[in-house]
Amino acid sequence: MTATITVTFKEGVLDPEGKTVFNALQNLGYDSFKSVSTGKIFKIDVDATDKSRVREEIDEACRKLLANPVIEKYLIEVSE
Repeated sequence: MTATITVTFKEGVLDPEGKTVFNALQNLGYDSFKSVSTGKIFKIDVDATDKSRVREEIDEACRKLLANPVIEKYLIEVSE
């Protein structure tokens, strides 16, 4: 199985990289873009057959290491 975890900032948290990219896009003439948010994606190959167990383990890994739950949110997708 492969788990894909997308980590982004929670609403209201400053995203200086996103703001910098947004400003650069505006300077390049992309005036219709309204905002830019940044984040990170993790892809983890897991040797397991129980999808719900994989999701539980990945959720635990997110809370312990992959994301900062105080300022970030994450989405877990598990595929076979």
